Amino acid sequence: MTSFAYLIEPPFNYRAVDGSLTGCDVELARTVLQAAGLPPFQAVETTFAQLLPGLAAGRWQMTTGLFVTEQRQRLVNFSRPIWALADGLLVAQGNPLALDGYRSIARNPHCRLAVVRDQIQQRTALEGFDIPAARVQVYDGYAEAAQAVLDGRADAYASVARAHTAFAEQHPAAQVETVVVATTEKPPAFGAFAFAKHDDALRQGVDAVLDCLLGSTEHRLLLKRFGFTDQEIDLVV
Repeated sequence: MTSFAYLIEPPFNYRAVDGSLTGCDVELARTVLQAAGLPPFQAVETTFAQLLPGLAAGRWQMTTGLFVTEQRQRLVNFSRPIWALADGLLVAQGNPLALDGYRSIARNPHCRLAVVRDQIQQRTALEGFDIPAARVQVYDGYAEAAQAVLDGRADAYASVARAHTAFAEQHPAAQVETVVVATTEKPPAFGAFAFAKHDDALRQGVDAVLDCLLGSTEHRLLLKRFGFTDQEIDLVV
């Protein structure tokens, strides 16, 4: 079996109504591993904070897509990019604080920001835009951070805009909306599957399939099922 670590974060990985695991990352991983003739796909649910430590410890061989950073590249190897995404803020419906990105949060001394532990948005908020740590609430997963906005404990939750849009679509009764961070404030960032440093053969096998698959009709149809546009797909082709 080829073990694939994921966390619940639509549209990347989530449970369908019938309980089955789906999402753009998990479906792409299944497709790629099958096409590469690699051992069958086995999904392992974990938290974001455990994705890379678990990879290094051999608890799984491949992870869901992660933003590629220099720090992470020192720990693991990455496939070629599988998506490029803009950040976004999940806010209460009507956007009561008129937030439009990280700078607007930094300017408002009363704005409380939720992030997921060790995700790139945590570092962006603290180091990129000098939002005081006292106003940054750290959670272990998407559901907990989103709930903080729903409960009024946080005024915004910073993640990728695509995840917030999927959350709002899956929870139509939730009084929330997505604010997309402008590319002039923070350009879309590239994400890729991650692999242990000692398992480069698996990465090479995955990349060989991705080189042919990305941009194909099959690939476009797969990602469009999860809300991706041709313009977003073209960023990694």
